Amino acid sequence: MCAMLAVTGCGNSPATDNAARPDGNAPEGKRYILLMNGNSPFWDAVGAGIRAAAEEWNVNAVLATNDGTPAGQINQLKQFATQLDIAAVGISAVDADNPALAEEMARLREKGVAVVAIDSDVDREIFRDSRYAFVGTNNLEAGMELGKAIRHLRSDGGNYVTFVGVSGAQNAIERIAGVKEGVGEAFTNVDNMQDNNDRSKARQNVRDAMANHPNLDTLVGIWSYNAPAIVDVLDEKQNRDQFTVAVFDAEPAAIEAMEAGKIDVMLVQNPFQMGYQGIRLMHALVEEEEATLQEMYPNYGQPEGDIYDTGLKIVVPDGNEKLSANQFGEKTEFLTLSEFRAWLEEYGLTGS
Repeated sequence: MCAMLAVTGCGNSPATDNAARPDGNAPEGKRYILLMNGNSPFWDAVGAGIRAAAEEWNVNAVLATNDGTPAGQINQLKQFATQLDIAAVGISAVDADNPALAEEMARLREKGVAVVAIDSDVDREIFRDSRYAFVGTNNLEAGMELGKAIRHLRSDGGNYVTFVGVSGAQNAIERIAGVKEGVGEAFTNVDNMQDNNDRSKARQNVRDAMANHPNLDTLVGIWSYNAPAIVDVLDEKQNRDQFTVAVFDAEPAAIEAMEAGKIDVMLVQNPFQMGYQGIRLMHALVEEEEATLQEMYPNYGQPEGDIYDTGLKIVVPDGNEKLSANQFGEKTEFLTLSEFRAWLEEYGLTGS
């Protein structure tokens, strides 16, 4: 499998940015599309999983970029509805509560297109029927695990700010709530700062948080690019020793920053499996493979039965002495940075 996992960056044209075959020549026939919420190195690992699945099932699967807004996703879904060669759409919803977005997803389903949520879901209480199921992280549990790490790193408690791209995205909502539960009552969330996928704004938010909250001692990156933004400002201010840094995801820059001692803990998802299992689900829906659907969702129809959990990893620096595997849930894999890098190398990835 490793030979097929070369990762390419995401382009900018809608709907057909990355042909998900290793030779770039996707087979003829119906297309499976995964519509991103924005563009970051996180999606390179998703693309690697898509390519592996496309090769296995000999399907035409592509990543489609988005400008980080619900309007961008809505417009692209409207375009998809006019293209008769699209058999399935996966979407990482920018805004979980956006009725117009959910409506376009539901319209695609009415046209016979298989629709699933990947990475970030819609609000399951309101818009569950706009997609068949969800593939990705249990984001509430993920936030709780990162919160536990912060609690063990700062046993006396503290004050933290969460930084995120879009606070209305379901993964953001659940992660932030999970962190709050995980850190416990000794910690105070003094602010949650949104950057709308603007990298410059992401860095400025860190500066503003430091200026606005003199007692701030913990910086929490909720989306993947928030980690490099935090590190950039710490380098600029030269005040790393004043803060505990806990982040989601492992962009290549974040991995290098952890090795340099600038990040204390990373909660890492499995975007490769999001891409791979997302295409597997789409293919099963299109081909009506009931055995696969039953295997992936044995409790489908029950309240949490439409969620396929792709797993979590806690990554700590080599030589870490404050965190250990027994502090986290049984389903969470605990890795040192060197062990995590070995895992990345096994799958031909540079980040996760």
